[in-house]
Amino acid sequence: MESICVFLLSFLCIFLVVVCLSLSFCVFLESFGAFSLEATWTACGPWTASCPLTDYHVKCCVVSRYAITTIQSSVWNQLPVVKEAAFEVDLPSNAFISNFTITSNGKVYVAQVTERAAARKIYDAAKKQGKTAGLREVEKFRVAVSVPSGTRMSFLLSYEELLPRRLGRYELSLGLRPGQLVPNLTVDVSITERTGISFIKVLPLKTSRLLSNNAQGEAEAPASTRTERSSTCARIHYSPSLQQQSSISLKGLNADFNVQYDVDLKDPMGDVQVYNGYFVHYFAPRGLPVVPKDVIFVIDVSGSMIGPKIKQTKQAMGTILGDLREGDHFNIITFSDKVHTWKKGRTVRATRQNVRDAKEFVKRIIAEGWTNINAALLSAAQLLNPPSSGRQTSHRVPLVIFLTDGEATIGVTSGDTILSNAKKSLGLASLFGLAFGDDADFLLLKRLALDNRGVARIVYEDSDAALQLKGFYDEVASPLLTDIQLSYLENQAFDVTRSMFPNYFKGSELVVTGRVKPEVKDLWVSVSASDSKQRVKFENDVLVSHAKANNKSALFDCEDGSDGISSFVHRLWAYFTIKELLLAKLNTTDPVSQRLLTEKATNLSLKYNFVTQVTSLVVVKPDADEAAQTPTTIVIGGSSVQISPGPLLWNVAPVLFCSFSVAVDGDPHFVVQLPKLQHNLCFTVDGRANDVLRLLEDPVRDIIVDGHLLGAPSKHGMEERSRTYFDRLTISAATGPSSDIMITLSLEGVVVEGEGRETLPINQQGSVTRQGVNVRVDNHHSCWIQLDRGVRFLVLFHQYKHPSYLQMAHLGFYITDGQGLSASTQGLLGMRGKLFIF
Repeated sequence: MESICVFLLSFLCIFLVVVCLSLSFCVFLESFGAFSLEATWTACGPWTASCPLTDYHVKCCVVSRYAITTIQSSVWNQLPVVKEAAFEVDLPSNAFISNFTITSNGKVYVAQVTERAAARKIYDAAKKQGKTAGLREVEKFRVAVSVPSGTRMSFLLSYEELLPRRLGRYELSLGLRPGQLVPNLTVDVSITERTGISFIKVLPLKTSRLLSNNAQGEAEAPASTRTERSSTCARIHYSPSLQQQSSISLKGLNADFNVQYDVDLKDPMGDVQVYNGYFVHYFAPRGLPVVPKDVIFVIDVSGSMIGPKIKQTKQAMGTILGDLREGDHFNIITFSDKVHTWKKGRTVRATRQNVRDAKEFVKRIIAEGWTNINAALLSAAQLLNPPSSGRQTSHRVPLVIFLTDGEATIGVTSGDTILSNAKKSLGLASLFGLAFGDDADFLLLKRLALDNRGVARIVYEDSDAALQLKGFYDEVASPLLTDIQLSYLENQAFDVTRSMFPNYFKGSELVVTGRVKPEVKDLWVSVSASDSKQRVKFENDVLVSHAKANNKSALFDCEDGSDGISSFVHRLWAYFTIKELLLAKLNTTDPVSQRLLTEKATNLSLKYNFVTQVTSLVVVKPDADEAAQTPTTIVIGGSSVQISPGPLLWNVAPVLFCSFSVAVDGDPHFVVQLPKLQHNLCFTVDGRANDVLRLLEDPVRDIIVDGHLLGAPSKHGMEERSRTYFDRLTISAATGPSSDIMITLSLEGVVVEGEGRETLPINQQGSVTRQGVNVRVDNHHSCWIQLDRGVRFLVLFHQYKHPSYLQMAHLGFYITDGQGLSASTQGLLGMRGKLFIF
């Protein structure tokens, strides 16, 4: 016999009417980067159809891994009414915009890259003159314009990036999302590599951004793809017909065009190219033995990991543990408000038995509690650097792989203190931070990684999260060299980017750029590193070429292989230097240093026309233009400004549970623990800003809990789905025949009304007792509400010191004790009915 809970969830579907705001045109854009390229034309407004696209061209030129991509899209309004078209591009995370141009009936408007404060002045001035502005804060480059009848208009956007080498290959990803069928759609890619191309492959169109563990094998390139290649260059042309486009989707292509390749690099010194007073050094030796590692897996198992996140983490860990080599040593730490170490005091060898035991340990992990990041990091450090360090120095590479989905909520919660403690205790270990989902403190993880010889990466909450985790581990699973130093004589080279690296992993690449003094004829280059057995060193002199930039034959044997970026080494140096300046600014708290680093990054960004974190892209269309007085959508934070109807109160059908505890947190993400079934029920509700959700209503006890929704930016690739958080909770309850109490919780404070009014701040401890109801704010950003025996609620105040684009301060609501609620309780977190026993 087993006892089974029968539950029913039903939600009211509401269709919202969205009216786009009519505005004239000025665009102000600030770039922070995203994850893949996509360009889209969309229509908005009272018109019945969008302007048809006549042309959609993507061109990418890659020279020695450095790529410039240009997207050009053209529209022609042949209707007798004004139409609107919007051009959207999501940039790769490491790209800088370098040009944006609008052409309207032969008139050309070129965007200007300006220092951010100056751009703001232009933006504000345009608004005062009756124009309006669009602001892109994070991901999406978007321009929406009105197209008068008979007008031809085209947009052109260029961006530049260095393709990173991961798992033994470079990958170029170009988004093809025109939003409709296009008569003239082309993709042209040229790749030129001086040392030779070892392989190149055009993958099938990727219609989903989710990762797949299905091997590509000999899968064919998209139909109508033509590839030509020689030893050092390749050209790819893709031009699908209307029929081929419609066979993929009647709404037009919505896919990524991906090219993978690798280069020949036989010289252990790597490839050093010197050109026009600048050099780049690519270092990626092949055929080296793997150095064993000491790896500590530190896994967040706090309550916010409940549901798919902990399940996917367990799945990934099972695979990762199975991939450990016998020469590796490892251990596992799980943490919430408490820290648990699998094997106390040491790392253990990755024998079959130890790996089997570790997998069993992972299977038993349960997510609950708070988040003590500081204690977890100190525990990892003790395993790698035990206090009794009388043992011989290990030749294994020390690594910490740290995964969390939230902020520090207990113990040491100050980011600066956590950073200081980690840097002191981790020693020579490299820390790799994985921020799981939107609510993780990615900035803290990024600074931790910068301080401790590693990198940080975001893991997106999706069905492929386990593959994301495994993919990141694969990148660092095979260290080949440690303590690498790439050296250049000070009297020959200057303004050199980072040249010392803690580790070189199999399948990756180290890159250094710098400037060469005019009188130098031979650049002396030295490489020293430690492998699995000894310290090794290489030296060589590289001939400096003073050929002009347009002398292509001096470097390449490919016709037109370097068109448009013949000075790629020059621009690559600026690209790398700006990125390092911005990282240094992120990793310092000294105001003077921050200002100097910002000034240097700004000056370089302006010189090379790069849109970075310290510059902005401004386009102002003159009033005299024929389209100036027609409606246009503006963009703020990557989303169209829209007018929505007023607040709405949602009442949801009752939900049936047995013994349970429930919570609502995040974007409202509901978690229901069903202990008798040993499962958690997780679901989400799609609301909109200013909606009020009826979370709980007990008509017998006269208890009501309502949650007010705050709108948030949409997730990447899911713009059609709204995101919301709770910013206000209202709890009301009858405390007697003619008396009641109301508790209003927000990010500003806790207000208790009933026999007077009392306010509790959320940043300090305090409590109020009214009519038998106790409200207590503790020092862990939380508030406990005890309404009666068997009825206890918990509210968490989630605030971010350095929020990302998607992160919003919000409230989380938990029912920690619901035994006192009646069987008639309804609402999203309510319960009703009988217990069925089979």
